Amino acid sequence: MTLSGDLLIGGANVRGAAATFSAINPANGTSMEPSFAGATKEQVEKAAALAWDAFPLYKETSLEDRARFLEAVAEGILALGDDLVLRAIEETGLPRGRIEGERARTVGQLRLFAKEVRDGRFQELRFDPADAERKPVAKPDLRLRNVALGPVAVFGASNFPLAFSVAGGDTASAIAAGCPVIVKAHSAHPGTSALVGKAVVNAVAACGLPSGTFALLFDAGFEVGQALVADHRIRAVGFTGSRRGGTALMKIASERKQPIPVYAEMSSINPVILYPNALLSSGADIGRSFASSLTLGAGQFCTNPGLIIAIDGAGLAAFIESATAALSESQAQTMLTGGICDAYRKGVAKLAAASSVSRVAIGKDGTSHQATAALFETTAAAFLANPELQEEVFGAAGLIVRCQDEEELRRVVESLEGQLTIALHVDAKDVVAASQILPQLELLAGRLLVNGFGTGVEVSPAMVHGGPYPATSDGRSTSVGTLAIYRFLRPVSYQDFPVDLLPAPLKNF
Repeated sequence: MTLSGDLLIGGANVRGAAATFSAINPANGTSMEPSFAGATKEQVEKAAALAWDAFPLYKETSLEDRARFLEAVAEGILALGDDLVLRAIEETGLPRGRIEGERARTVGQLRLFAKEVRDGRFQELRFDPADAERKPVAKPDLRLRNVALGPVAVFGASNFPLAFSVAGGDTASAIAAGCPVIVKAHSAHPGTSALVGKAVVNAVAACGLPSGTFALLFDAGFEVGQALVADHRIRAVGFTGSRRGGTALMKIASERKQPIPVYAEMSSINPVILYPNALLSSGADIGRSFASSLTLGAGQFCTNPGLIIAIDGAGLAAFIESATAALSESQAQTMLTGGICDAYRKGVAKLAAASSVSRVAIGKDGTSHQATAALFETTAAAFLANPELQEEVFGAAGLIVRCQDEEELRRVVESLEGQLTIALHVDAKDVVAASQILPQLELLAGRLLVNGFGTGVEVSPAMVHGGPYPATSDGRSTSVGTLAIYRFLRPVSYQDFPVDLLPAPLKNF
């Protein structure tokens, strides 16, 4: 498929009228064709107006039609074949296996939401019948259903060009809920976004849906995103990115005449708590596994294990020795963008310069476009005294916090901000100690796991990919799994409606 660099508005290619930009191959720094033109404020307003016009029609589509639309998007993505895979590799520096795996995940979650839509449980249909004989006041006929919020603005993520981008989890769950979607593509992978966007537009047309059901906008800066969130027709936002970006959008949304929810996944260092008996029995194995998880995808996962908390002792020494050996042999890796690579290096340099921190291990050097893994350590006292040590370094950098005893470990955990994941490594002799801290961990993270690392996020009805602020803006939500649909719904109660006036799903009680 030939790339035009155009916006997709109303089902048609529309040339943007703002500044142009090009994708940059992160492996060599070269510019890629074609150029992409950003959307103007007027073009944003046009996409929002079409989405608003489409909303009353799309939200009342039958569950079967909506499920077929999701499946058509999945099939359209697969039909792009190697054109999509090769473009994504060029724009991100990620290997073929990672891109193909992410494509499978994207297609899988679209199909999962199609199944969820057909099931219909998300509507939460309820009927509380009238009772005219009730005294002293007759009881009314009450029926309830969840309805779609309205058009949703979705921001493509830098680190997942498919699974958290144009047709990723935010888009899939919003479409499943009955919401038109306007995607602001990430400027780091516009070609990948354009290919997937065209597959969505084709599915809209093939399924006979309103042309405003989906739009794709480009912008190398912040203007398009800011205009989208501020537009009165947008009723919710899905975002994956930095804390700075997420909080900026939250501020715009809160200052609107009608504030709207921003579901932002932002910042997490994903602590790993190593218990003494687990370290004594398996410290070396845990160290090797940690190194593999830390360096996976150049550490560019929101669930990357950036913090290790453990009680000092022989078991921790074995863990560090093993992790150091593995990291010392790790190859430098290309990061997604030059900006991300620069930020990672600055974060590592800041840790290295901290007086209370010492470097434990470093990976092999690479090119100017690659980043080297690094592991540091500090004491619990220093960690508690320096809140800056909690700051996320996005990439393959980790910090070990040495604790003197369980009480100090507990105080370190108490000092943490909200997280996406917290992992525990335990054996049978550690269960009692771990159970005592579990209630505290439930307040801190959306996903707790045992004897593993959080870098793999299963797309499942039982998954929570969210957590208390600043991991996400709303710790009650998830951006992965079928529960994600509830972000874009709200309940409406219908009292004493004649059957002919009731919405179709409520007529059959």
